[in-house]
Amino acid sequence: MVGLVLISHSARLAEEAVALAVGIAGDDAPIRPAGGTDEGGLGTSLTKLENAVAEVDQGDGVVVLMDLGSAVLTARAFVEDRPDVVLADAPFIEGAISALVTAGTGATLEAVVAAAEEARTIGKLC
Repeated sequence: MVGLVLISHSARLAEEAVALAVGIAGDDAPIRPAGGTDEGGLGTSLTKLENAVAEVDQGDGVVVLMDLGSAVLTARAFVEDRPDVVLADAPFIEGAISALVTAGTGATLEAVVAAAEEARTIGKLC
C-alpha cells in the first residue's frame, strides 16, 4: 500500500492535517505528519521527514505533500535518488484527502500522486 507524509513548517498543522484527512478519508492507508523543526519550532526537519517516510513505507512507495517554501526544498533534497518517494504538486489539505482516499483503495503510486494533484482543479464554489 502507498504511504503518505505531510510536511509542514508547523508540527501542529501537520498533525491536524493528518487528523482531518483520516477523519474524512479513513485510516485504510498509512499517513504521518512531519512538521516543525527538531527543536519544536517553526521550520522543517529532514530527520522528521526521514522518520515519517520510514514509518509509512510498505514497499509500494510514498507520496509526500508539502505546505510551502522550505518544506518543498527539504522534500526535494530528500527524494533525490529515491524513486519510491514522490512529491505531489498539490494543495496541502485537499491533496492529502484525495491521496489518502485513493491510497486506501490499494491504488498504485502513480494513481495516488495523480489523485493528489487533481485536487487542485476541484472548485469550491461551483
